[in-house]
Amino acid sequence: MADTEKVTLLPSDKMYNSFMDKQYIPKGKDKYYIRNLQVKAPASGWRHLTSNEIEELVKNDNTAMSWDNIMVTDQFDTSMIKNNRFYGLVRIGRVTSSGLQYHDLRLECGITNSSIHSCDIGDDAAIHNVAYLSHYIIGDRCILFNIQEMSCTDHSKFGNGIVKDGESSETRVRIELMNEIGTRYIYPFDGMIAADAYFWSKYVDDTQLMDRFDKITQDMFDSRRGYYGTVGESSVIKNTLIIKDAKIGNHCYIKGGSKIKNVTINSSEQEATQIGENVILVNGIVGYGCRIFYSSIAVKFVLSSHSNLKYGARLINSFMGENSTISCCEVLNNLIFPAHEQHHNNSFLIASVIMGQSNIAAGATIGSNHNSRSNDNEIEAGRGFWPGLCTSLKHSCKFATFTTIAKGDYQYEIINPMPFALLNNNVSSDMLEIIPAFSWLYNMYSLVRNGWKFQNRDQRKFKVQNIEFDTFAPDSMEEVIKAIPLLEEWTGKAVLASKNDNSQPTDTELCAIGRDAIVNSPDFVDNLQIYGQGIEKSSRKTLIKKVTKAYNAYYDILIHYAVTNIAQYLSSHEQETFASMEEKINKEPWCHNWVNMGGQIMKQSDVEKLRNNIVDGNINTWKEIHKEYNDIWKHYSMEKLRHAYYCLKSAMGYGNRCLSNSEWEQVINKGIEIQNHIIDQVYQSRKKDYDNPFRHATFRNQQEMDAVMGKIEDNSFINKTKQEGHLLIEQLQNLKNRIK
Repeated sequence: MADTEKVTLLPSDKMYNSFMDKQYIPKGKDKYYIRNLQVKAPASGWRHLTSNEIEELVKNDNTAMSWDNIMVTDQFDTSMIKNNRFYGLVRIGRVTSSGLQYHDLRLECGITNSSIHSCDIGDDAAIHNVAYLSHYIIGDRCILFNIQEMSCTDHSKFGNGIVKDGESSETRVRIELMNEIGTRYIYPFDGMIAADAYFWSKYVDDTQLMDRFDKITQDMFDSRRGYYGTVGESSVIKNTLIIKDAKIGNHCYIKGGSKIKNVTINSSEQEATQIGENVILVNGIVGYGCRIFYSSIAVKFVLSSHSNLKYGARLINSFMGENSTISCCEVLNNLIFPAHEQHHNNSFLIASVIMGQSNIAAGATIGSNHNSRSNDNEIEAGRGFWPGLCTSLKHSCKFATFTTIAKGDYQYEIINPMPFALLNNNVSSDMLEIIPAFSWLYNMYSLVRNGWKFQNRDQRKFKVQNIEFDTFAPDSMEEVIKAIPLLEEWTGKAVLASKNDNSQPTDTELCAIGRDAIVNSPDFVDNLQIYGQGIEKSSRKTLIKKVTKAYNAYYDILIHYAVTNIAQYLSSHEQETFASMEEKINKEPWCHNWVNMGGQIMKQSDVEKLRNNIVDGNINTWKEIHKEYNDIWKHYSMEKLRHAYYCLKSAMGYGNRCLSNSEWEQVINKGIEIQNHIIDQVYQSRKKDYDNPFRHATFRNQQEMDAVMGKIEDNSFINKTKQEGHLLIEQLQNLKNRIK
């Protein structure tokens, strides 16, 4: 057993004078030299106590190891300091007979019934019943009330994955993302965003990049020992057991915490963080504006800004992106992008990268644990991942964007290349069924609402992570483009099988056969059994359903994406014409390779350029890396417009040339037609819930149902969609006048 794990007897001179080993104190410095860099002295300066003040403090049952080490300001009311023990250098800011109030808690300023060891305490603080407060810098107007232990060591790292002087690399806190093997580990740091975590863990094969990330992170922080823990101004900590090696921001509220150790908790007046009853936080970073309540546990973690852990959630070895909420359930070894929802105690998520705008339903077990001969591997799910109730998935799987999975046990590995699809495990026929473009065809209300709600729920005041909230973006559209020839190929095979044709055409020939059948003989195709290949690791078949509808829907999706982006651009650039826009766009080729970097969609070429600059030493800090993300984001709207334009020409069959005036008019008319379809389908897909007779069963009459569910005519989102849809149609109508 290490000496630090034993109970040892200390001589009195070392009892309160052993914060830092002398070997870590530079020549000519004392053990407080780092602390003095952290603390801003009051304008009037510090002073020693007067003999009268010492006498009054003693009468108030205060003791000090040395009264010479107690420093105060000119405003120091000794009557507010009662029954305390002071050790080491303690500096106390303004103390008056005033009080502080937070919610219903009202406490006098001053210090009572506490043990204070080597601390700086700000102006107008209220510190009461703190059994052990050691090596902390407490901000102005803070409340510390009923705390059992609050201490800081000389090697505190505050949750950052670094080493201090004299430590071995094994002591670095690391988060093992995406799998249980531990090979995709990262070192967390204050300010880490989802793009950083993905960049670091995904490109693990680039050893030079990994070494650079290690060094950049280590160099980001001072390796010297002796930093004190901090509590920012106007923070409140009450009824809490243990706080150790913590850096706590301004206006933070901690009530009833159980154990908070080796963490940074970011908080500000604009984006205050709250931590509630029985919470355990160990080895991690908490972002601004977070809420962590009701017996939640986080160990080796990063919790990004405006995210929530509630009702006993367990977040371990995981990164959780902005605007996410996890309640009740267990989440292990995951990289979760922004806007993730998981609310139910019996759901389980392990060894996965979930790329945002996702929702994990009750009973879902994503990546069942220990079901193979070795550590489980990984699951990768694109944006909009939505596994249904009681869904179980096995490693390894990969899902296209906006995949919905019906209730069921999926016992085999799956690669789903169809975006906006519904997957169903049909037990009676023993096959996997896929309806491509399902959300567009049958659940337009949910599809459109998802893009709106995630944007609407973004409460961040300071947005470090750039996030693409639009459902229709280069990542999802490229999957649509790749899905179309797959539908053609699989249909071509089904056509030949129906004719007992045993010829061996090429993939190109199969696509031509399938395309001709879908376009010219849709009724014939609808009666075929069309099977996908390479989707499930099993001998059973994968049935592709609604092929003709899905095929046409994919083209409509591409056109809608293109027309919407073109209309937005031309409407906000009145000096532009269709011709001048095309001239700008055609300067660069169509980019087919895009990466979802933590919610920001980037061209693969931009990622590679950034990667090379980091490896070559041209970029040396995470701040510089974040600046590169932002510079890429500044150009994203034009890159997205260019991508949309090329998608349009491909979908409409216009080739590589510029469009004629009549073709632009055709595009606008098609865009108006699709937008009217969206408005109608948002209404119709929601109306099904109102028309369902089983939904009427629990109500006495229509009036009761209206009181509970509201009338569909009053649905705010439907009305909002209709209003915005008609605005886009109006923009498109106006653009007709600009075709020259």
